[in-house]
Amino acid sequence: MDIPSQYNLDSYHYDLPEQSIAQQPADCRDSSRLLVYEDDNDQMSDHVFSEIVDYFKAGDLLVVNDTKVFPARLIGRKETGGRAELLVLEYPNTVTHTADDANGKVSQAEVIGLTKSSKRLKVGQKIIFSSSFSAEIAEELPGNKMKVRLTFPGDIEQAFDTYGQMPLPPYIKRDNGENSQDRKRYQTVFASETGAVAAPTAGLHFTDDLLLKIRKKGVKVARLTLHVGYGTFAPVREQDIRKHNIHSEYVTVPKETAEEINRTNRDGGRVWAVGTTSVRSLEFAADSGGVVHEVSDWCKLYIYPGYEFKVVRNVITNFHLPGSSLLFLVSALIGRENLLRCYKHAVADDYRFFSYGDAMLILGNREKLTAQSSS
Repeated sequence: MDIPSQYNLDSYHYDLPEQSIAQQPADCRDSSRLLVYEDDNDQMSDHVFSEIVDYFKAGDLLVVNDTKVFPARLIGRKETGGRAELLVLEYPNTVTHTADDANGKVSQAEVIGLTKSSKRLKVGQKIIFSSSFSAEIAEELPGNKMKVRLTFPGDIEQAFDTYGQMPLPPYIKRDNGENSQDRKRYQTVFASETGAVAAPTAGLHFTDDLLLKIRKKGVKVARLTLHVGYGTFAPVREQDIRKHNIHSEYVTVPKETAEEINRTNRDGGRVWAVGTTSVRSLEFAADSGGVVHEVSDWCKLYIYPGYEFKVVRNVITNFHLPGSSLLFLVSALIGRENLLRCYKHAVADDYRFFSYGDAMLILGNREKLTAQSSS
C-alpha cells in the first residue's frame, strides 16, 4: 500500500551541503540570521535575529524552556588502560552519601547511559575518570543502554562540572570533545533547571539585552521546563512516520505559566513558543479546548502532519535534520511543502543549519488555530 506523502519518511529529506552545518555559534547570539515565514500570506523574508523584537506587540507572551544542559559526556579509561566514554542520559535525582574518606564525602548515584570503548563493556567493569571518580557497569539494558553506578567525591553537580564535557550533537565535530566556548554557548541565557543532554537550540539566540527590549514592548516572558533527552537525535526508521515510537521527555509547566498563557489567549494576545520543546510542552499541557494546565509528567506527545494545534501558532525554531521528528512537528504547523520550500531557500542563501545554526520564525495564522480549537 502506498504511503501518503505527508506520512512517508522519504518526503522529509532535503539536500544539505556539509558546509551548511554550523560548527561554531555566531560571534554574538543575536547576530545569527532569521528566516521569517508568515503563514497567513505565505511570505518569506530574511533578517538578523535581533530584529525579531520588531514582530512583538504589547500583550504578547514569550514562552521559553529554562532547562539546563549538564556536562553529561565523561571520558576516562578502563582498568586495563583502554579509552572509554560514558554519556549519561538522565541527570541523577537521587544521590546516596556512602562514606567519608581522607578527602571528604564519598557519594554514589545510579544513572542510565551509553558507553563507548574498543570492546563492549560488561557488568562489573569500571571506567576510571580520576582517582576518586569512577563508573561501574551494573546492568545491561535494551537499546545498548547501561545502568551505571557512579562513585564520586563531593556533590554530583561538581563532579560533572569538573570531569564532564558538554554533550554536543554528533554533527558538531570537536577534536577534544568540546572547546573553550561550548560550555557557555551550548546553553541558553535563561537556563536554570539542570537535566538536559541537549540544548533547546532556538533559545540560544536570545541575549539578556534582547529579552529586555522585548519586555519593554509590553511582552511578558514565561518559563517551562522540558529536559531535552538523547532521543531528540534518534533517527526515524519507520517508512510510515505514523509508526515511529517517539521518545519521552520530562515536562514541567508551572501553574503561573499556565495561567499567564490562558490570560494572554483570553485578552487577545499572542503566545510565542521558543523551540519545538516549548511547542511540545504547551500542547501536552493543553486540554481539547486549548486551556493550558499545570503539569509535571513524562511527555510522549508525537506531533506530525494532521495534528491540530490547540495553543501554539507563533514559533521560533532552528533548522532541523532531514527525516527527523522535529521536522515533522514544524511541518504539522505550516505544511510539509511550505517548510521544505523555506529550507530550500535557506540552503540557497547560505543559512547555517542545526544546533549552532540560524533560526526561523513562523508567524502563524490565528484564525486557523481558532477554527481548530472550536471544531
